[in-house]
Amino acid sequence: MRVMMVLMSILLAAGPAVASGGLSCGAKDEAVKLTIESGVTRGMGSPVFDFRGEIEIANKAIEADLRKITFGREHLAQYWLDGEELRMVVYRERDGDKPHGYVEVTIRTKSGEEGDYIGQYSVTVFDMTGAAGGDGRTYNFTGRATCLVE
Repeated sequence: MRVMMVLMSILLAAGPAVASGGLSCGAKDEAVKLTIESGVTRGMGSPVFDFRGEIEIANKAIEADLRKITFGREHLAQYWLDGEELRMVVYRERDGDKPHGYVEVTIRTKSGEEGDYIGQYSVTVFDMTGAAGGDGRTYNFTGRATCLVE
């Protein structure tokens, strides 16, 4: 995880744009493996560019198409970076013809030393596939998240 963040830092530092930086977030535990990377423009609300991410959820009770998902910029529902906090919500609905399902990732971190942001992630997975009575099933996971912001 730390190696990924260092590599991201080096790549972003090598770019010609002085007015931009980057962020990378990750979590890895028994339940979830999560990576998020993005460029960040300085000023004007610190908008993101080249946003991408991936989550892999270990729970085999969840349908395969919701256990491993990639994210793009269109899936970043909310984002907050103010120097003291980094927060984001990433939301993606199931693709295809299957019944409704989604994965929602929330990251809440506070700044630490040298660009590190430490906090928590929470993941909610909702799936109507195979749901008895039409209510669907919800799975929730939480754990530690670490982010690096330049």
